[in-house]
Amino acid sequence: MTTAPLFEIVPNLSEGRDIATIDAAAAAIERTGARLIDRSSDETHHRSVLTVVGSAEQVVAAAVALAGIALERIDLRGHRGAHPRIGALDVLPFVPLAGAGLPEAADLAHRAGAEIWQRYRVPSFYYGAAARRSERALLPNIRRNADWAPDEGDVIRHHSAGAIAIGAREVLIAFNVELKSNDLEAASEIARTVRERDGGLRSLRALAFPREEGCVQVSLNITDYAATPLYRVVELIRGLAADRGIEVLGCELVGCLPWAAVEAAAAYYLGVSDL
Repeated sequence: MTTAPLFEIVPNLSEGRDIATIDAAAAAIERTGARLIDRSSDETHHRSVLTVVGSAEQVVAAAVALAGIALERIDLRGHRGAHPRIGALDVLPFVPLAGAGLPEAADLAHRAGAEIWQRYRVPSFYYGAAARRSERALLPNIRRNADWAPDEGDVIRHHSAGAIAIGAREVLIAFNVELKSNDLEAASEIARTVRERDGGLRSLRALAFPREEGCVQVSLNITDYAATPLYRVVELIRGLAADRGIEVLGCELVGCLPWAAVEAAAAYYLGVSDL
C-alpha cells in the first residue's frame, strides 16, 4: 500500500497578542483536514508560529485559509513588534516530511502563492527551494529589499496585509537563548559572531532582540541541525556571554524539532545515547 506524501507548513503570523485571532487561524486549519501540532505566540515579537502537517492538498488549503484569516484580522498599518515582517501572514515555508522532496514542496509553495493572489490579491515572494531568482533564495534578502517586485501579483504590497514570503525548505529549528542582561548591543555582537553570514557556524542565522527588563535574547534559526547541533550553539553562546560577564537565563524552543536533535542534546549533556 502506497502512503501519500506528508508535508509540513510553518506559517508565521504577525499577531502575538490577540488570542482570538490565533484561535481563528487554528480553526481555519482544522476545517481543511490538516493537523495543527503546535502553536507558539510571543507578545514582544508580536508574532505567532504555527506548525501544521498534512497531505499536499491539505497543507495548500490550510495555507490559503490562513492568508484569508490574516487579511481579515491583521492590519500591518498599526502593527508594532520586535520581529521584522513584510506581511500579516509573514512567512509560509513548505517542508517535505515523508514520501516527497524539495521539488514537490516548491510546487506546493507556487500553488499556494498563485491561489492566494487570485483569491485575496495579496502578493508573494518565493524563497528557498521555491525561489525563481537566485538572489531571492535567502529570506533575509527579501526582507532587506522592500522595493522588489513580487513573484506573484502585480502590486509590491497589499495596503493592509503586506506581502508573504513563501518558501520550500528542509526542517528548521527555531530556538532562542535568553541572556540575563539589558545590553542589547552585547547580544547583537554575540549574534553576529555565531551566525553563518558573518563567519560563524554553518547553517545558523541569528538576531538579537530585547525582552522584558533584565533579559535580552539571541534568536536563532538552525537550518541544518546535523551540521550544527543545538548543544554546540548553546555552549558557544554561553561562552561568548560569559566573556562579557553575562549569564544564560534559559532557552526557548519555538515550534517543533526533530527527535534526532533531542537525542544529540541528551547524548552531550546527559551521556544518554539512546532515548
